[in-house]
Amino acid sequence: MGTIYDLAKMTGFSITTVSKALNNYSDVSEKTKAKIVQAAAEMGYLPNAHAQSLSTKRSWTIGVMFSEAHGVGMMHPFFNAIIESFRKATEQQGYDLIFASRNLRNRDMSYLEHFRHRAVDGIVVICSDQMDQHVQELIQSTIPIVVVDMDSADCSVVYSDNINGGTLAVNHLHELGHRLIAHIAGDTSTDAGRARIEGYQQAMEQLDLPIPDGYLVNGGFFSGEEGKRAMNELLALPERPTAVFVAGDEMAIGAIEAIHEAGLRIPEDISVVGYDDIYMAQYITPKLTTVRQDTETIGQHAASVLIEQIVNKKRVTTRDVIPVNLMVRQSTGPVPE
Repeated sequence: MGTIYDLAKMTGFSITTVSKALNNYSDVSEKTKAKIVQAAAEMGYLPNAHAQSLSTKRSWTIGVMFSEAHGVGMMHPFFNAIIESFRKATEQQGYDLIFASRNLRNRDMSYLEHFRHRAVDGIVVICSDQMDQHVQELIQSTIPIVVVDMDSADCSVVYSDNINGGTLAVNHLHELGHRLIAHIAGDTSTDAGRARIEGYQQAMEQLDLPIPDGYLVNGGFFSGEEGKRAMNELLALPERPTAVFVAGDEMAIGAIEAIHEAGLRIPEDISVVGYDDIYMAQYITPKLTTVRQDTETIGQHAASVLIEQIVNKKRVTTRDVIPVNLMVRQSTGPVPE
């Protein structure tokens, strides 16, 4: 493992330039930063963390908080993929992640107090629960913050274009000839759930398609069990739908199980569109047509927005809406004759 002097000699830059590049100073070009960072990785250079903290007045740590009502956190493939992308992007800039324990709720300490105690440089909140008072306290603080999967006018946010995602799903089913299109929705306490309902309703209205009573079902907090329950409600209707747009892939997997147990075929009897494009979507039977969220880009953008605030020592309020796209597979087909 070399020293900063070895790194300067290897790259041909001054020690000052090397130090600035590794600390992401804005007066060093991206080309120079990239060359120095690559050389540092090749020689296994690792700056002394304590010395680095003293010189930059940073801890080089970022706090991570999950706030979602069903408490699955990183167990959900969508959240897991975002955090993995965020981790890779922040590690490249020299940061470590500190995850807040849910046990804090049982102690006499808020998440804000915890993160201040740990002296984190910034915080990323993965949030689907807008009413969480701990999230609101973090948003109103002075610590640099970025919130993922929720909209807010009070801080920087990064989330998918969920309204357009709902529209893409309905338009795809309409193009296949479907007119009886139901929606198994995420809970309306979540931004994602509300936005996907809005996309579904907008598309149905634009296509001049009625939404029969019972065709909009609350699927709860995106679990397979809730998806199966909601699908059974749809199958019990006097006029069952020929197609269903489901607000999450795990819910869609539960819905598919309910359809199979009812002795029906997918897509011959009922077409199903999911949302997320989790890893398993392409391996279930039939392979799931779904709206893909770009978790890699969401994580990268969240990291970029947060680190920019940390470096510039200034909170900013930005809204970063990431496009989605439709992955057409085998779970959708022409309307039954």
